[in-house]
Amino acid sequence: MPHPIAVRRRLLQASLSLLLGCAASAGHAQPEPAASWPSKPVRVIVPFAPAGAADILARSVSKLLQRETKQAFVVDNRPGAGGNIGSDNAAKAAADGYTLLIGIDTTLTVNPFIYKSMPFKNSDLRPVMLIASQGMMVAVNPRTGIKTLGQFLERGQKDGLTLSSAGYGTPGHLASAILSSETGAKVSHVPYKGNAPASTAILAGEVDGGIISSSAMLGQVSAGKVMPLAVTTAKRNPLVPSVPTVAELGHKSLEQEVLFVLWVPAAMPEPLVQKIQAALEQAMKDPQLRERMRTNDLAYEGLTGDAAAKRLQSTASRYKAVIQATGMKME
Repeated sequence: MPHPIAVRRRLLQASLSLLLGCAASAGHAQPEPAASWPSKPVRVIVPFAPAGAADILARSVSKLLQRETKQAFVVDNRPGAGGNIGSDNAAKAAADGYTLLIGIDTTLTVNPFIYKSMPFKNSDLRPVMLIASQGMMVAVNPRTGIKTLGQFLERGQKDGLTLSSAGYGTPGHLASAILSSETGAKVSHVPYKGNAPASTAILAGEVDGGIISSSAMLGQVSAGKVMPLAVTTAKRNPLVPSVPTVAELGHKSLEQEVLFVLWVPAAMPEPLVQKIQAALEQAMKDPQLRERMRTNDLAYEGLTGDAAAKRLQSTASRYKAVIQATGMKME
């Protein structure tokens, strides 16, 4: 009969081996197979406030993804720091397909160049699709008496202007810096947590004007509550065809588009990325969604894979040069 001590030693070794085996298995746990995704609700982070263009797009897409997959897609607004807060949350989420991020390009194409430090690296996120693009609008509160971009710049050069944007690092912030650098207008940038509150600030007279996504301004323009001065697209906006482009007015360098992207954590397995991409491509075929995008001034892009990555890299290179030339930085 084995000695009791020897028996206890063998039992201890067996228990330890079992524990180590379990730990090893847990450390190499495989994500859910792509074929079964999604088997539970999916969180869609929007790193900006509700009612803005990114939020509207995310909610529209989520509704269709829910219809396609028979699972809930829940929008989670996490605004702040030019999109950094929500994007950081997504970057650090499990790469299991249950956290998606729908935001705008400048969180990754501008913020790394103006923030002293970033809570995440661009390489922590992978673009699945560059879904859409949108221009911006330069607009003012009618009480300013300003009716043209020329008058706007004259006022800025003489007295200074307060301009709202959707937040630090957003396209409006970048456009304000370019405008100030190129024209000598004295601009005080006033950041808000999204396009909706930035446009409300113009309506309320909290600021003189703003350079923000056109979709946030179209309703107020139609109602005569704000005065549009220019659009930042290369061509006139068909929804407000009487408003000139910045290039027509001699400021081509102010041309900008906001890019709306769906990202996932970079460590996500390729089959799962492809499953999400396929579901998104199917959702984007919906005619009602495409019409809603049109009325909200969102142009469908549908770029995936290398094409999306190259477009974002090209945009980042352009913005980096602008930021270095203007000295734009966090305020």
